[in-house]
Formats: sequence, C-alpha cells, structure tokens
Amino acid sequence: MQALAPLGLSFPLPRTREQSSQAHLRGSSYLTLHTVHVVHLPEGFSIERARRAQQLIAQRVVESDQIDYPIRYAAGVDVSFKGQIAVGAAAVVEYPSLSLVEEKAALMRTTVPYVPTLLAFREMGPALMALKKLSHDYQVLFVDGNGRLHPYRAGFACQLGLAVGKPTIGVAKSLLIGEARWLDDVAEVSVGGEVLGYAVKLGPRPIYVSVGHKISLATALRLARAFTRPGARLPEPLLQAHKISVKMRKSITC
Repeated sequence: MQALAPLGLSFPLPRTREQSSQAHLRGSSYLTLHTVHVVHLPEGFSIERARRAQQLIAQRVVESDQIDYPIRYAAGVDVSFKGQIAVGAAAVVEYPSLSLVEEKAALMRTTVPYVPTLLAFREMGPALMALKKLSHDYQVLFVDGNGRLHPYRAGFACQLGLAVGKPTIGVAKSLLIGEARWLDDVAEVSVGGEVLGYAVKLGPRPIYVSVGHKISLATALRLARAFTRPGARLPEPLLQAHKISVKMRKSITC
C-alpha cells in the first residue's frame, strides 16, 4: 500500500503484505481464523520525513462542502490494538434511521511505533483495509481521531480523507490541542486565534469535531449531531465501528 502516491506526495505510507499465519478469534461471530496482514515501515522512515508529509497533507485538505446529497449512508472507522496486532473496523449506518447496515474488519501486524501526533502512519493501513471491504457507497466518513484540530493541521481524519477522497469528519474523545470556550453544550476550539474545531456535549462527556476533508467545519458539527442518538456520546457510525473493533480485539488469542 503506497497510499500517499495518489495524492502526489513522495512520502510513502507503511507497506503491507499478507502474512501466512492467522489470528484465532475466541468467542466471535466472525470466522475463527482471520488473515493477518503485516505493516512495514517504509525505507528511510523518520519523524522528520513524516512531519514534511503532514505539511503537504495539510495543504491539500479541502475545507468546503463537497457532499453528494441526499445523504443515505455514513461510515465510521475505528482502530484498536492488541500488542502489535491492529484491528481496523468499519461500519455503515443508514440515515435517518441510524440502523447498522454493514460492518467489516481487518487485522494487521504492525511495526510502526506509537508516536504522538503521528498516529495516522500507524493506523492508516488497517483503517483503509477495513473500508475497502465495504460494499455500500457511503457519502460521509466519520473517523475516530482528529482532523484539522492537530498541531500540524493534518490529523488522522485528514490523511484518511485524502486517501479515500470522501467528505470526512474527525471525531476525537480528548482534546489534543487548543482552548475550548463553552457556550451551552458547544465550544469553539481555537489555536492561536484560529477556530479549528468544536467541542460538543452530545452525551455525558464532550467530543471534539474537526474537518477531515471535503467538508466545512459547520457541516461537520451539524452531521456529528445528526448521526448521534439521544444520550450517546459518539456518532452512530463510530459507535458501531468501535464496538466491532473492541469485540475483535478482545477475542484475539494469538
């Protein structure tokens, strides 16, 4: 997967290949054996090169609405880890019922290290692989992670949005950067005087919404609310993807 090449970027994402071994999933409704793919660091990987890639990604993000209305389906993607095995999970819900219509997952063994603010380089592989398994053509993608609300304006949601070419919304569960100024249940999150996201209380704790790609911040906030059930913290596509990811992670025995 040389996934940055289509964006005109010279910095490659971690390469993937299929591994012959398989992971056993205990007590899962999925297959008892699941193929594990391997994510390799690209040759010459360095934090400095990754930062340069983020600068290029930030320049290519579109912050205007390019949504194919009417919205019928929205997808959510979540990545979790058990040791070096990453579980990418994708879910599609129908709008306006918010009913689950499809769910897919992918397992990858990764050697990409955990580096704060560079999580996209660790999570892109399993996220993309899970999304590619979906058969429904979704109009909007929710990502468990930041978009523009990021020190380099190029969080996971931006990178994934550019890779799939879909309107993408970043939804984070903690504040990575910025200051939130609350007005009722919503707060603008500013960095250096620039509004990069919204903190919003849809459930017991706030979430942090920002632009991923091909969407405005105002629309990102509106859709985050529209896709969240009353009393829930997360938009339904992300909630379903998270459930799948956690279920598979807990069931991995090797």
